[in-house]
Amino acid sequence: MTLREILSTTVLFVLYLALQILLVRNVVLFDYGFCFIYIACILLLPNEIGLTWLLFIAFVIGIIVDTFYNTLGIHAAATVLMAYCRPLIVRAQIDVPGLETRIEFSLRQLGVGAFFRYVFILALIHHTALFFIEASSLTLIIPTLIRIGASTLFTTVSIVLIQFFTRN
Repeated sequence: MTLREILSTTVLFVLYLALQILLVRNVVLFDYGFCFIYIACILLLPNEIGLTWLLFIAFVIGIIVDTFYNTLGIHAAATVLMAYCRPLIVRAQIDVPGLETRIEFSLRQLGVGAFFRYVFILALIHHTALFFIEASSLTLIIPTLIRIGASTLFTTVSIVLIQFFTRN
């Protein structure tokens, strides 16, 4: 990554985190759908970044969100799990040989269908881990599954809309 890409990615991370902490934190649909757009920080990183750095960045972002949400590592654990699964999802979705190393994960580069699938699968992994850790038992399985589904759809649509309305 060049210095310009690093600076623009850092500014993008700060904007997503500020948006999550200041605005989106208070947006809830029918007590079931929560939006966690901060995961876009991990989703939009270039594919050339190493797994160690990816996991470290995911942990730092998760800890920052945990600090402001007053949760004890739940977001960090879910974000690190999502970051760990990301290379597997990328390899399963991208079919063109040689394209895997220098691909930009954006709506423009991947197209609407592939980008929606990419965000949806990783958001589903993140939200499943997050809400099952939060529930800490299987006694409330139905409300937890409803929360996972509604939040995954809400987060995915939000990230796709943000990508649609921003110019990259």
